Amino acid sequence: MPFRAARSADARARVSAPAPFVAVAGLSARMLAQSAAHAGYRVAALDLFGDRDTRRYAKLWLDTGGSGLSIDRDKLQAALERVVRLPKLIGYVAGSGIEPHIGWLQQTARLPRLIGNDAESTAAVRDPKRFFALLDELRIAHPEVAFERPERSEGWLHKAADGCGGTHIRSAADTNTQHGYFQRVSEGLPMSALFLAARREAFVIGYAEQLCVAIGGLPYLHTGSLGPVDLPAGIARQIDSAVHSITARANLSGLNSLDFLLDGDAIRVLEVNARPSSTMALYERAWRDAWPRGLLAAHIDACLHGRLPQERVGAPQCRVAQQVVFAPAAFTVTRRFSDALFVDPVCHDVPNPGTRIEAGQPVCTVLVTGRMSDGRTGLQRELQYQTQRLLQRIETSPEPCHELVDTHG
Repeated sequence: MPFRAARSADARARVSAPAPFVAVAGLSARMLAQSAAHAGYRVAALDLFGDRDTRRYAKLWLDTGGSGLSIDRDKLQAALERVVRLPKLIGYVAGSGIEPHIGWLQQTARLPRLIGNDAESTAAVRDPKRFFALLDELRIAHPEVAFERPERSEGWLHKAADGCGGTHIRSAADTNTQHGYFQRVSEGLPMSALFLAARREAFVIGYAEQLCVAIGGLPYLHTGSLGPVDLPAGIARQIDSAVHSITARANLSGLNSLDFLLDGDAIRVLEVNARPSSTMALYERAWRDAWPRGLLAAHIDACLHGRLPQERVGAPQCRVAQQVVFAPAAFTVTRRFSDALFVDPVCHDVPNPGTRIEAGQPVCTVLVTGRMSDGRTGLQRELQYQTQRLLQRIETSPEPCHELVDTHG
């Protein structure tokens, strides 16, 4: 009887024990926060926006925004020094936008453990000279690159080594800097492969088409993605081989993505994002049964315990497309507009009432699903419809004159 009573008390203690904390950081932390919360973690979110759904999933939100749409280094460090004191914190996951800060983060004391690639693995794929030399050694095709300005800049791009989302890509003719590197414009459909890595092994999750637009001086601004995409067996083997070879040499960990151009029967590798990619939202939705705890939980298992899935997942249940909607004109978010987006199942990254959004800045993310039989065209049509519906909401949302500067907002 005493043993049974003690065992019952232990069981009650396990049930009532609070879940571990995990911190997620990036330009926008909502996707990571949502996946972490779904896995049962308590979440601390560090980002620029503090959107309504981010705060719904996070127990704590800390502002790390700097000038423009960038992360402030001092705010980021202060936020991480604060979350390191959270009870049962297992570490933090870095998302998009952390690239310019990852070097000093990994060298600064008093910060939480980074759940992801270490400094050496990150440098192996993010340092252009090392990465493209590695591709050449592995005989993996890539567009021609140069580390000094080409004599004729036509047909060349300039890329910053620590950028993301296409904001780091400009025409070589439009820039005078020597920092970063130059890459020749190449034909092909921009795509990505999301994969898990651990102990020099890799597990490819799926392939997605990258959606890009030209805005101002940014010729390849990333706006979203569509997937999972079915690829011919020969192409899939090329991509999988590249992923496994790069993973083995760079010793990557957790979720990473390989960006490449698909041109007929050939692929040309562009870069590796050594962190969770926004495309993980597609695969979590398309393979709900295969990832019952979500992909961030799989990332944590791979990084902290070296665990990878034992076998490939089955056929996806649906296709998914997501797109960031940018403001056509400056406006201030009304309560009515924010409330409408917050209850709309296709809208994510919902801004708070009173938020000022300038022309060209992101309003929210639209995510739609379609049957596997619908194909790419039907999914894109639905994505366009939902995007136009959201833009119409901006234009018709009433707001008192003293709060609204642009009457079309």
